[in-house]
Amino acid sequence: MQAADEAPTPTATRETGPSQLLPVTAWILLGGALVGLVVLDWAGGLYWIPYHGPAKLIGALVIVALAVVSPRLDSRALPVAACVCAVGSLCLSVWIHLEMVGASQPLGFAEPAALVWLLLLVARRGKPSWVALTVPLLGMAIVLRPVSVSARQSTTIMALLFALAAVTALGIGLGMRLLLVDRRRQAAALRLEQRTEFARDLHDFVAHHVTGIVVQAQGAQAIAGRRPELVPPALQRIEQAGSEALTSMRHMVGMLRDADGDVTLTPLAGIGEVRTLVEEFSAVGGAHARLELEGNLDDLPVEVSTTAHRVVMEALTNVRKHAHGCTEVWVRVDRSGDRLTVRVSDDGRPRHLSQSGFGLKGLAERVGLIGGDVEAGPVTAGGWAVEATLPVPPAASPAKAAAS
Repeated sequence: MQAADEAPTPTATRETGPSQLLPVTAWILLGGALVGLVVLDWAGGLYWIPYHGPAKLIGALVIVALAVVSPRLDSRALPVAACVCAVGSLCLSVWIHLEMVGASQPLGFAEPAALVWLLLLVARRGKPSWVALTVPLLGMAIVLRPVSVSARQSTTIMALLFALAAVTALGIGLGMRLLLVDRRRQAAALRLEQRTEFARDLHDFVAHHVTGIVVQAQGAQAIAGRRPELVPPALQRIEQAGSEALTSMRHMVGMLRDADGDVTLTPLAGIGEVRTLVEEFSAVGGAHARLELEGNLDDLPVEVSTTAHRVVMEALTNVRKHAHGCTEVWVRVDRSGDRLTVRVSDDGRPRHLSQSGFGLKGLAERVGLIGGDVEAGPVTAGGWAVEATLPVPPAASPAKAAAS
């Protein structure tokens, strides 16, 4: 065991914050605003008109209710429901036009506002086949309502304003949709990159063990005639090396079934290389890194040791880039039973956890491949910490590994 100065022990927090509360707050504000518009239309006398008034009130309440519950609708149900509401709104506009040509009545805002919001949501996450049908219907329902009774200067101006709002909502929705598609593409590329790294590690690990097996088999063959008592230990070592290779291959190959692309071969990195990472980090200058190793780290499976190395490397890279005012970095690798905990903390100023960066997301993807989890966030004593918990599968017996 190699120990260093004790690091601060506050726990890291998961990636939480205002971004998780924003959707709830946004929907509460949206619902309150739409209900306020319904009350405003009521006070303006829109729903007092015989026959048409109650129909407008019912239509406005239905569309507002759909806008409020829209987060619970999937990509197909949302545009279908919005399409039905748009058709109902258009039918009401036609009825008003046929019954009240030339009449004067107050304009409503609750129903068009809710339709504009539905237009944004449908453009953002609706099923493409339904978006092509629903978007034009919503646009017509929004624009035609002001001129359904009469085409005066005031109603025409209001229709143009509604059209501008509809086009703006459509642009925002399509922009968010394209951004989401791009982020999904980047996330898929990130997953592919992590699996490619696993494939590289698997290749290097298997090559290392097969080479050892071949060398030991050649040595056993060479000494079989002169010192036969040395052959059984050599065979036992060959069996053990083969069992270890089979166990790690069984764990890692299941994680690589969707992997594709070219693989660039590099030396296999593990716990031994963590010490080199820490030493090189301190040698560059700036913050001083300290390493503490606890528990038995000699028999870790290759998928666990390489992932632990990646956690330390990514965390030290983030410290170098983002930890302003950092003077000390503590790296702790602790093996306890069937869990390996890797923690990297620093004493720099607390920093914002980026929602758009892919460093921690890639790290979480890599750790998640072997069933672990990652926590990152500010620590109570100041600074930042990244902590990964990795499961260590029990070593398989030679007979069981050979049978599998």
